[in-house]
Amino acid sequence: MKRTLIVMVKEPRPGRVKTRLGREIGMTAAAWWFRHQTRALLRRIEDPRWQVVLAVSPDAEGLKSRIWPPHLPRWPQGQGDLGDRMARMLACVRVGPACIIGGDIPGISRAHIADAFAALGDHDGVFGPAPDGGYWLIGLKHPQRQPPSLFKNVRWSTENALLDSKASLPDHSIAEIATLRDVDTARDLPMTRR
Repeated sequence: MKRTLIVMVKEPRPGRVKTRLGREIGMTAAAWWFRHQTRALLRRIEDPRWQVVLAVSPDAEGLKSRIWPPHLPRWPQGQGDLGDRMARMLACVRVGPACIIGGDIPGISRAHIADAFAALGDHDGVFGPAPDGGYWLIGLKHPQRQPPSLFKNVRWSTENALLDSKASLPDHSIAEIATLRDVDTARDLPMTRR
């Protein structure tokens, strides 16, 4: 069975990526952190059990960027809010289950990704919760048959994002895997050193 792991990435340019973090530590430092964090993450999660695809933003710049590994396929994220872009990326997967993660979760390992795909063996969807009420991973067993309600009325960047996203998948059996922290603010950075 073909499995696809989509990693949402932005070009690590000051003022264009991790801006909440950048307001605290400086935009250049935030962009530097994201660039190196994502590079390390991609090395950690590549695995023959799944195909890693980069969902890039901005579209044109991301498709031709020399920052990301050239051997990984790239798909343009396109316009819209986070839900629009994630739904579009999931719809690009034609065969097999798919999961989406962001590049700003230092604790992700291959074992976490394997757990997510294993959960899709007997569930329609899977989430990796974050402590702030959001999530670091979403996966669908049949992404090509996603419901039109997917990601509708989700209150992004709030403590309701996970609950709202689950509610956008009516009649789907949902699993949860490990809780991991993403990096949004400087307060989150010390957690990356553990």
